[in-house]
Amino acid sequence: MEDSLSLFDPVRLDVAVGPVVLSIIRPRRAEDLIDEDDYAHDERLPYWAELWPSALVLGERLSGLPLVGRRAVELGCGVGLPSIVAALGGADVLATDWYPEALSFTRANAAAAGVRVDTMAVDWREPPPALLERGPADLVIGADLLYEERNGAALAALLPRLLPPGGEALIADPRRPHAAALLEPLRAAGWAHEREDVRFAGRPDESGAVIHLHRLTAPRG
Repeated sequence: MEDSLSLFDPVRLDVAVGPVVLSIIRPRRAEDLIDEDDYAHDERLPYWAELWPSALVLGERLSGLPLVGRRAVELGCGVGLPSIVAALGGADVLATDWYPEALSFTRANAAAAGVRVDTMAVDWREPPPALLERGPADLVIGADLLYEERNGAALAALLPRLLPPGGEALIADPRRPHAAALLEPLRAAGWAHEREDVRFAGRPDESGAVIHLHRLTAPRG
């Protein structure tokens, strides 16, 4: 574990995902990380510091997919569970988040799982050139990203820049009211969309036990 993470008083959780149990660390109290200056500037809150039900549902789904040799990008990785599951499945993974602290936790959790996950700080509204210069990914993943309407619009603009024709995105969402801001522009642009309702077996958050798992496929030509 990186020495700097001790400042967050981390707690360790053993999480069963598919056939493996992952040892995941996260900050003990996310609410202690709220920065009033960050919030005043762009309403930024440390959602990354929680392990959300959507991340567990997405991780479970990824554990059953053939991922060997695929290039995957996680948006809003938080403490990194879906990225780690994808890497364990053989994917070449880039985990991204707005918060550098989230990337530190993701690297520590990946190391504990014995896999390599590359990391990059990314603002969806102004993606860094290094992200786009990596070339297209085969798969983009994300969990509980649509808690604000502005996020859906930013992701709808970003996904076509990350995925080639026929590329896929898997987005797990706990029925947030702003999902349409992502889905409607992409469907209008010819993206295929399938939604599966997955019941989360653990303790639900305030959104309830049902997670929407969205599969979006970029149009071919």
